[in-house]
Amino acid sequence: MIRFPAEWEPQSAVVIAWPHSSGDFTNLSAVEDSYHFIATTISRFQPLIIVCKNGEHQAHIQSLLNHGERIHFVQANYNDIWVRDTVFLSLEWQHPKAKLQLVNFRFNGWGNKYPHDADNALNLALFAHPIFKGHPTATVDLVLEGGSVESDGQGTVMTTKNCLFNPNRNPGLSEQAITGQLTRYLGAKRILWVEQSNLAGDDTDAHIDTLARFCDANTIAYTSCDDREDAHYQSLKNMEAQLKSLRTAAGEPYKLVALPMPKPIMDENGQRLPANYANFLIINEAVMVPVYDDPMDKVAIERLTACFPDRQIIPTPCRPLVHQYGSLHCASMQVPAFVTLNL
Repeated sequence: MIRFPAEWEPQSAVVIAWPHSSGDFTNLSAVEDSYHFIATTISRFQPLIIVCKNGEHQAHIQSLLNHGERIHFVQANYNDIWVRDTVFLSLEWQHPKAKLQLVNFRFNGWGNKYPHDADNALNLALFAHPIFKGHPTATVDLVLEGGSVESDGQGTVMTTKNCLFNPNRNPGLSEQAITGQLTRYLGAKRILWVEQSNLAGDDTDAHIDTLARFCDANTIAYTSCDDREDAHYQSLKNMEAQLKSLRTAAGEPYKLVALPMPKPIMDENGQRLPANYANFLIINEAVMVPVYDDPMDKVAIERLTACFPDRQIIPTPCRPLVHQYGSLHCASMQVPAFVTLNL
């Protein structure tokens, strides 16, 4: 039996990959300021594993951080910092020889949009590192990104048809076969399929973690738009209608919490960037919420505070990150507490 844990379950660590001068960010200093906030915040609550390029890169990061005992480094090669989509998924796996499994799905650069050889090989480097070594691992011949799937920890997986059924991911598999793979590898008893196009500037083909997130097994927070002049208005209203039609495993409607959109943030070419508040990160005893120096930040914080009454809500500056088309959740991957790391 396989169980895909929910993000709000206890965690042993969070993994991030530090931005590097060889990457795509033109505003590296501002991005590092955001990463400094993210790293110091996470390490207040639990261990943080920072993937970095090499010893020189590690020394640079250590010069920026107050290097506490909760911060650990792994040196490995990577193309992009979006570890939500490249780092393994941790699954609780009841088996005669093992109780958990670190699963390495294939990564193809979000449908062969970007170079990805190093990202696709990252998990093998992690598995060989002393922090992770010794745990049962598996490599699966299926393209699947962590940002494309949401779990309630009880057998329900929420995802988008637009991403998982996109022919740029697994062109040799039918929709039925992909559904079967999710059932097999993630232990999904139910799959909530959302049909929704991507936010402007999002190049993941509509990852669910930019659109709709479980806050608990009965609550979904989702990206919404009330501005009829906004290009997203109609499609997000269509998504809202779909979410209203979904039912919990017990047959009840979900409690839905609308998260507003910040005012459009544009890149230097006038292209809209995918800023949203659904890309929050749940950690032990806290929820980090991306903010963008926008009046809607306060509204999103208030609504998510009500969703997580027992956790500290931490506004997290992410405006620099969206210039490379991602945000906080995209840049992080939690490791559940049932994975005992060698820290």
